[in-house]
Amino acid sequence: MVKHIVMWKFKDHAEGLSKEENIIKVKSMLEALPGKIDFIREMHVEVNVNPREGMYDAILISAFDSIEDVEKYRVHPEHKKVSSYVALIKTDRASVDYEV
Repeated sequence: MVKHIVMWKFKDHAEGLSKEENIIKVKSMLEALPGKIDFIREMHVEVNVNPREGMYDAILISAFDSIEDVEKYRVHPEHKKVSSYVALIKTDRASVDYEV
């Protein structure tokens, strides 16, 4: 199994929404993906509760059977819709994939 972790920092305002509104929107969009992409084994999206400067705003923790499934996820049209929106509202992104 491969864990796929992504963290984002979001703009204070983007696409007509506040940072908080965009975080809620992205969380909802991501949490809908397991119902649309059957090879996602698990997916959790959490919002940072620590207001300390320099920290990331949200994290995605997901699991797939293989690194090949992570790649299929990356290019899947439903994921690309979310990714395209996130590209408009983020200031930074970090990710890691690891085997468990």
